[in-house]
Amino acid sequence: MKYQLVCTDIDGTLLNKDRELSELTIAQVKRISPIPFVLISSRMPKGMRHLQQQFENTTTPLIAYNGGLVLHGNEVLHSTFINNNVLEATINKCVNTNIHLSLFHADEWYVQTMDYWAKREENNTKVTPTIKSNIEVLNTWKAEGKGAHKIMCMGDENEIDVLYKTLENEFSEEIMLYRSKETYIEISHKSISKKTAIEVLLSNIYPQLSMENVIAFGDNYNDIEMLKAVGLGVAVANANNEVLKIANKVTDTNKNDGVAKTLKELF
Repeated sequence: MKYQLVCTDIDGTLLNKDRELSELTIAQVKRISPIPFVLISSRMPKGMRHLQQQFENTTTPLIAYNGGLVLHGNEVLHSTFINNNVLEATINKCVNTNIHLSLFHADEWYVQTMDYWAKREENNTKVTPTIKSNIEVLNTWKAEGKGAHKIMCMGDENEIDVLYKTLENEFSEEIMLYRSKETYIEISHKSISKKTAIEVLLSNIYPQLSMENVIAFGDNYNDIEMLKAVGLGVAVANANNEVLKIANKVTDTNKNDGVAKTLKELF
């Protein structure tokens, strides 16, 4: 069989309308084992491991933060985080606004207060953040030589729009800004992507495979590079038009088990 590695986005692609794995999806992932089924998401690792447990697939690598962190068990295969000068500027620009900041490093997630946005993310990802001021997090990370794998900004669409344009203007050489929704900005390091993360897996864990042996599933802008690079790039039917245009194949929607249906068809 040509395809020997499956990589999939989670939100909007793999999970159903309740943001959960359907019984059919779990059954199909178990059925195609031992073909590795790799979750590749903007989520933190902790927001992905419970899904692996449902698949009984906990030894497979994880790709978190859109490629910013690649893990194989307890081993870090790749880690790229945002420079703290960008984090500091982002924090300062959000003072006197209603914008919520979520700061992520590996399995650490910090928020200033358990507000509407924090509760929403907690519900979506099944992870509870630690409450700590943005400045305190920044100072701790500076002292520890760490930085954010992801900065998430959430709030009023107009305030988010202003912040997006300001950050893009000042830091376009350092960061990637991604509007997953009108009220969200996800910020990661410019050098990483889901495609580069798969390349890390191929060189470190699956050297016998090439991109031609990979199937990938996605729905959004941050999946485009990955879907174009692999042997078979599959878009769910609810994907953005740009994703649908470049996909090799379009399956059913995430709400109708699109990923599971393609696994059943191909394997």
